[in-house]
Amino acid sequence: MQYSINAAAFVAIIILIRLRRRTEARSRGDEAFTVFSSIVLGVLIAGTGWGQAILQLVGVVTRATH
Repeated sequence: MQYSINAAAFVAIIILIRLRRRTEARSRGDEAFTVFSSIVLGVLIAGTGWGQAILQLVGVVTRATH
């Protein structure tokens, strides 16, 4: 039996684990890594159906607020 994991799901799990930590305990390096991994997650999901749905939702909200 072979298991596989989606790269976007793996990065999302890492981000969730890192964000559960207390904010007072974070260093600049920790914050930079969290930001970098969040950007990587955004790039990974941008081309998927979920990414396109999020893009359309943000567009609708942006047009509604102007």
